[in-house]
Amino acid sequence: MKMRKSLRKIIVFLLFRIDWKKMFFVGAILTVFRVMFQFSSLPYPLTEWILFPSSKISSSQSLNHEKNLRELPVSRDYRFSISQHSPVVVSLNSTDGLSQRLQVLERREQVSTQQKHRKHVNAVDKVISASSPVRNVSNHMLRYIASLTPDEALAYAKREIENAPLVTDVQDLYTPLFRNVSIFKRSYELMELILKVYIYKEGKRPIFHQPYLRGIYSSEGWFMKLMEDSHQFVTRDPQKAHLFYLPYSARQLQRARYVPNSHNLKPLSVFLQNYVNMLAAKYPFWNRTRGSDHFLVACHDWGPYTLKDHEELSRNTIKALCNADISEGIFVSGKDVSLPETTISNPRRPLRNLGGKRVSQRPILAFFAGNMHGPVRPKLLKHWRNKDESIRIYGPLPHRVSKVMSYSEHMKSSKYCLCPMGYEVNSPRIVEAIYYECVPVIIADNFALPFSEVLNWTAFSVVVSEKDIPRLKDILSSIPLRHYQAMQNNVKMVQKHFLWNSTPTRFDLFHMILHSIWFSRLNQLQVSQIL
Repeated sequence: MKMRKSLRKIIVFLLFRIDWKKMFFVGAILTVFRVMFQFSSLPYPLTEWILFPSSKISSSQSLNHEKNLRELPVSRDYRFSISQHSPVVVSLNSTDGLSQRLQVLERREQVSTQQKHRKHVNAVDKVISASSPVRNVSNHMLRYIASLTPDEALAYAKREIENAPLVTDVQDLYTPLFRNVSIFKRSYELMELILKVYIYKEGKRPIFHQPYLRGIYSSEGWFMKLMEDSHQFVTRDPQKAHLFYLPYSARQLQRARYVPNSHNLKPLSVFLQNYVNMLAAKYPFWNRTRGSDHFLVACHDWGPYTLKDHEELSRNTIKALCNADISEGIFVSGKDVSLPETTISNPRRPLRNLGGKRVSQRPILAFFAGNMHGPVRPKLLKHWRNKDESIRIYGPLPHRVSKVMSYSEHMKSSKYCLCPMGYEVNSPRIVEAIYYECVPVIIADNFALPFSEVLNWTAFSVVVSEKDIPRLKDILSSIPLRHYQAMQNNVKMVQKHFLWNSTPTRFDLFHMILHSIWFSRLNQLQVSQIL
C-alpha cells in the first residue's frame, strides 16, 4: 500500500507541477551543445567526412625453408594490402551522414591494425627500394630472399650460379673479356640481390676507418671509403651479414707502428693479432667460422707479412692483397683475392688522363721506365737498354727524354707496356697500361692476376716468363697485327672494370673487388653442410 501511495504522488508531481515547456527548452539547448562538442572532436574537417573503403586482406602463406632452395616460391603475395581506389567523400548535408560516423571510426581502427601487421613487410620493401641496381626481380622473390638466413641465402646463390642460364650477349658486359660471362653475370646479379657486409666499428683512427686515397697503395683506401659509404651492401645487424669486414689500412698501420730502419714487422703483426683477439672475445662471429667469413683489404707490400702472428687470420680469412704472390704460402689461390694496385695522384679526380692513341699512332713496340729494384728489372735493363730503337727501356725516365715525351705519353705511344715486378710481384703499371689503352706485358712468374676467376687475361694482355726476357722482341713481334688490334680494343673495353668512381657504378673497380670477395666466399661453401 505504501508503494502505491508513493507512486501516485510521483505521477501527480510529473503531470501537474512540472513546467514541460521549460524542460523541453533546456533539453534542446543541452543537445545542441553536445552535438557541437562532438563535431569539434572529429578527426576530419567539418565540411566533409572521408570514409576508407573496406580493406582487402590476402591470406598469409609462409615459405617452407626445408624445400629445395632451387625451387622458386610460387605462393601468392602474403602481405596485407589496402585497396587503391579513391576514398569516398560524404557531405555533411547527406541524410545518412551522421549514421556513418561510427563506421568511419571502426574502419580507421581496422586500417591501423593492418598497418601494424605490415611493419615487417614494409621494412623489407625499404631495403628493396634502396637497392636500385637490382633489376627485373619480382617483389615476391626479393621478399623470399629476405626471408632466408645468411647461410641459406649463400647456399641458394651457389646453386643458382652453378645452374646459370647460358647467355652470349649481355648489356654492359663485353663477352670476349670473360672466362664465362654467364656465370659472372648470374653471380654479380645475386651479389647485388643478396650480399650484406657488417663492418666492425671497433678500431681507432688513423689505422682504422681512415682511408688513404693517394699514391700507389690507394686501392685499400678507396675500397674502405666506398665500402663504408655503401647503403646497398652494408648492414648494421651482424646477424644478417654474409661477410664481415676488418676496416684497417695496411698503409696507415705501417705509418703508425713501424719503427724506421728497424726491419722489424713484429709490432705490426702483434697489433693485428690483438685486434682480432679482441673481436673474437667480444663477438661470437669470428669463432663461429674461425674467420672464414671475414675479409681484409691491404695494398701495402707488407700486407701479407703482418698477418703471420694470428694463424686463423692468415689461414682462414679472405685476404684481398696487392702483393698476391702464390709462392710464399700466404696468398692462397681460389680463396684470396688479388687486389689491383692503382696509383691515384689526385683523389678529387681519380679518372684524369684516361685514354690513349689509336694503333697507327703507337710507333714504340715496348716501353718501360722505373726504379731498378727487385730481381727482374735489372735483367730487363741489361738485355734491352739501348739495344733496339723499337724497345725503349730506361731506369728512372731521364730528364732529357721526359722534356720531349712524358712518362704517360710514352705509354700512350707504345703498343705494349712492360710491367715487370719490383721487390714484390705486383706493379701499378698494369692498371696504368689499361688506363692508357696500352696492352700490358706482365713479367712476374708468381703473380696471381686480379679477377682471374672471371676475366680472361689472354684477351687483353701478354704474360712473359722471367726467363724469356732475352726473347722479348721475338715474342711481341710474332703477334699478328690483327690479334694485337683485338687485344688493344679489349684493353679499352676492360678499362671500366679498373676505374675508381667517387660514386660507384655497376661493374667498376669497387664492385669487381667486392665480387671477387663474394665469389671466394661462395667457393668455400659446402652446401651439404649448410642444409
